Amino acid sequence: MEKEDLTDGDKVCVRVDPGICGFKCSVCARKLGARTAALSIEGSECKQIMRFSESITKIGLRELFLPITKNPVFISAEKAGCHPSCPVPTAVIKAIEAALGLALKRNVTIQF
Repeated sequence: MEKEDLTDGDKVCVRVDPGICGFKCSVCARKLGARTAALSIEGSECKQIMRFSESITKIGLRELFLPITKNPVFISAEKAGCHPSCPVPTAVIKAIEAALGLALKRNVTIQF
């Protein structure tokens, strides 16, 4: 899949600190149309996240709300070898929801 240009227009970016692995990244989404968003994941040195970011560059509204076992975000994360507790795929969903105007931009935390 070809990467979309996220430099133009409004974009929603979230910072992800996944914890002990230390591979922080930025997830950015931009509305392309009424029901589609472009996606970019940058800054991570994690090989799995790099593979994941190459495989999921655009997503539509219909796919966004599919169950986890059929959701292209989570399927791509699994194929890329992401750890099951990696928060990046969930950050992707949250960023796309906000970019499409389906969710408010609110912080999400998991803390020990």
